[in-house]
Amino acid sequence: QVQLVESGGGLVQAGGSLRLSCAASGRTFSNYARGWFRQAPGKEREFVAGISRSGDSTRFADSVKGRFTISRDNAKNTVYLQMNSLKPEDTAVYYCAARHTGVTLYASLYDYWGQGTQVTVSS
Repeated sequence: QVQLVESGGGLVQAGGSLRLSCAASGRTFSNYARGWFRQAPGKEREFVAGISRSGDSTRFADSVKGRFTISRDNAKNTVYLQMNSLKPEDTAVYYCAARHTGVTLYASLYDYWGQGTQVTVSS
């Protein structure tokens, strides 16, 4: 059974940092591009960041460029999202996803999803 499990969410003050992790099991995800999305209450799920299968290519939403980084450790089947300089508007449930081709902005094109982890940024 394929599983993606996110961790690392929580409550942080504006300007603070969090690191999210997404561990995969049930399949070797080194052949999958990985992405992070988020969904705030009343809003659609939106792309945050993505990383290619090899890790040599990354992509970010304009809203997080310069503040967030994405990385992966294929030996551990894990992808990370380092979030710095957090803002209240970053508050959302963050989801990781996997896709058996390249990174895309479109959530519907990802093959596997985690259950999400809540990130709350207080002002």
